Amino acid sequence: MRRFFLIGVLVAFGAAGIMARQPAGGPPQVAEILKVKDNLYVVKGGGGNTAAFITRAGVVLVDTKLANWGERIMQQVRTVTDKPVTTIINTHTHGDHTGSNEYFPASVEVVAHVNTKANMEKMPAFAGEKAQFLPDRTYTDRLTLGSGDERIELRHFGPGHTNGDTIVVFPALRVAHTGDLFAGLGTPLIDTKNGGTGVAYPETLKKAAAGISGVDTVIPGHADVMPWSRFVEFGQFNAAFLAAVQQAIKDGKTAEEAFAGLKLPEQFKDYQIGRGQANVSAIYAELKK
Repeated sequence: MRRFFLIGVLVAFGAAGIMARQPAGGPPQVAEILKVKDNLYVVKGGGGNTAAFITRAGVVLVDTKLANWGERIMQQVRTVTDKPVTTIINTHTHGDHTGSNEYFPASVEVVAHVNTKANMEKMPAFAGEKAQFLPDRTYTDRLTLGSGDERIELRHFGPGHTNGDTIVVFPALRVAHTGDLFAGLGTPLIDTKNGGTGVAYPETLKKAAAGISGVDTVIPGHADVMPWSRFVEFGQFNAAFLAAVQQAIKDGKTAEEAFAGLKLPEQFKDYQIGRGQANVSAIYAELKK
């Protein structure tokens, strides 16, 4: 059992956005809940997007944002339901997606990919007594939670952002939450210390696009809800990025020269490439091993 924790009385606000106490001069720390479909919502702010899926038994959360955001998540959830949280799914290891696991009571089951649990075990946030906040249940390739119209599919297609990325599919609603495997329209973070890989990333995305059917909506790790076609396009973007880097290596260019001369198809002109140099360097390092 991870721990016993008594949750105080939460005050539900009618407004969607709730502003929390903040450091002087700092940006407002605001949580906002938006309806995706039927009984599925997304809570924005405080790190990664948190999905809240309301079932007959209770609420399933996907990711718990940064540390100290648990109460703000629940303030938002309480505006749409008074049911308790029964399950937390962590899409990957990073603290802006796992940081508030510790807020929730021991009765809440935490689920993640087996590699994500191993990665979380290396984090100071889960060391010592805090190991009780780690996932209780893990899987390797696929795991089904619930049944019928409340069925949830957890899918892992290989390494990309990390080596334990989970895509959470809500089949009855035709929605998937991708965590930071697809954070938004731009160059992704490749966390090589946690098994991330720029070389395998496009293939993992391709497998996911081919292996997940019946989905028309995606909740990215950090961006607004989008059509599933943008996830498919994101895979094409990463494939084009990798091909350009591989060609630069063949041409004898340095990683810096490769990024400086990077040219991608016009369809990706709106993509942000803020991590472009870092990703080029990561791919160079992988291919030269």
